Amino acid sequence: MALGFFSRLKQGLSRSTQKLTTGLSGMFTRRKLDEAALEELEELLITADMGPSVAQRIIESFRAHRFGMEVTDEDIRLALSDEISKILDPIAQPFTPDTTHKPHVVLVVGVNGVGKTTTIGKLARFFADQGNKVLLVAGDTFRAAAVEQLQIWGQRTGCPVIVGPSGADAAGLAFEALKKAQAEGVDLLFMDTAGRLHNKSALMEELSKIIRVMQKCDETAPHSVLLVLDATTGQNALEQVRVFLELVKVTGLVVTKLDGSARGGIVVALADSFGLPVHAVGVGEQVEDLRPFTAKDYARGLVGCSGDTLHE
Repeated sequence: MALGFFSRLKQGLSRSTQKLTTGLSGMFTRRKLDEAALEELEELLITADMGPSVAQRIIESFRAHRFGMEVTDEDIRLALSDEISKILDPIAQPFTPDTTHKPHVVLVVGVNGVGKTTTIGKLARFFADQGNKVLLVAGDTFRAAAVEQLQIWGQRTGCPVIVGPSGADAAGLAFEALKKAQAEGVDLLFMDTAGRLHNKSALMEELSKIIRVMQKCDETAPHSVLLVLDATTGQNALEQVRVFLELVKVTGLVVTKLDGSARGGIVVALADSFGLPVHAVGVGEQVEDLRPFTAKDYARGLVGCSGDTLHE
């Protein structure tokens, strides 16, 4: 029987969960929530990639509402789940194209290797299955592997892919693609981009040029800028967000590779640090393993609570 998404999410977060729950079990069998316990819990949350700010926020809430009480690890897990859910709830926003734009132009950014091209492919499948006309643009023109990968996703999803010669000007390709999309009544245009952060000024120049050229066709484009982050990079994801916010106006995040990471807490740190919408999370290779982000499910999955009241 196919697993529901919460089950796959919980499975994908298992390494992160194990890190937290092993620590909690060792800390709380039955114990008073005193200063020493709070200090240990704060350290555990920081090592689980939630960061000092989130850890402090959660500890202050525990100090205000539970200080001196006898607690078990299950009590703490449920309370943690509630606190994390409160932090995640404002940023859990599914990606919804604006139908007043035809096409709705989505610029997809991120460093190389985070799963940008795969994310585009999975989003293309999702929206094409809903009856949208989708066009893909292979804008990472210097990486043949990225172009080929997007072409494969195009074949799988039945979505046309605009490809230029190797090393072609990405902005010129974007212009051509947007003209074609407007002429053919395309609903969604996904533009892949390069992600070479070692030369930040060149990347900034390229992204600025893509946007400038697109705006010659549609002054409101791009309508969304999705930043794709790899959960396995942990705290480095925070730095990537900072850098890309300098380069371009990021409108939302997609977090991939949670199944290969013990660092699922990074999503909580991202929510706390930037407040950017998290549209989707990826917990596996399959198309259905990239799904809209739900705060309560994620919080419970992260701390290892049961899924009986969760979305499937």
